[in-house]
Amino acid sequence: MVPEKYDLKTFLRASAKEVDEELDRLLPPAHEEPYVLHEAIRHSIFAGGKRFRPALVFAVGEALGADRARLVTYAAAVEMIHTYSLIHDDLPAMDDDNLRRGVPTCHVKFGEATAILAGDVLQALAFKIVAADERLSSETRVRLITDLAVAAGTPTGMAAGQQMDLSSEGIEISAELLKEIHQKKTGAMIAASARAGAVIARTDKATQDKVAKFAEMLGLLYQITDDLLDVTQTTDVLGKTAGKDESVEKATYPSIYGIEKSRELAGDVYSQAIKELELINNSELLKSIADYVLHRTF
Repeated sequence: MVPEKYDLKTFLRASAKEVDEELDRLLPPAHEEPYVLHEAIRHSIFAGGKRFRPALVFAVGEALGADRARLVTYAAAVEMIHTYSLIHDDLPAMDDDNLRRGVPTCHVKFGEATAILAGDVLQALAFKIVAADERLSSETRVRLITDLAVAAGTPTGMAAGQQMDLSSEGIEISAELLKEIHQKKTGAMIAASARAGAVIARTDKATQDKVAKFAEMLGLLYQITDDLLDVTQTTDVLGKTAGKDESVEKATYPSIYGIEKSRELAGDVYSQAIKELELINNSELLKSIADYVLHRTF
């Protein structure tokens, strides 16, 4: 269980360490053929990153009574899906980025074909490890796999949001459409991460729905702050190319509302997220995570 008194930074570090150990255990070793593919996978996974989505799995699950042993494999699966999406997102056919997490992107270091395959493997492996996790009941595994597929796919998940994002480049779109893009591209996977913690903890549907609603708001908040960081921080701080959204004429909150209004909107979304936690016990850590997202600097 999450202790009554905790330090968020300590919690995030511990979560990252535990999920990295699980990822190292589950990923194919670099010394096994095909070497270049396995090296590319490990390069992208272990390049760094905040491990935010796994931390959310742990935070929700432990707050609701699940132990880490039952949460860690799904947490690793979420990070695999997230990293696969970043590898593909960075490709020349999409965002064409050369830097991710402070190191060369996968296609820059290993070539486009290997990068595509690395993403493919991570996506397939994510579903395999959840399906094989015998610490969870068959019913729970089916539920988690289904939720993960919906969050990663289309029409309401990450892939749909990415396509909508690409299609909106260079044209004016409404604030309503921008919100929908963000909710699908970023919010869906964040919501799935939080809801999984509640599912693994065997909570009732009402609690799971409340957690999911909080996480949807948290996902939108994460993307608003991401948009803001792209125009207010440097490449060195972000670990990826700053100003990239503006250079490709991508619709963002600052491009529609301006920086100050976007910050106000972030505060409003934060308040909505916190309100969803009112009926959830042991939610102090989740409130701290929302506060971290609102005020993050990278």
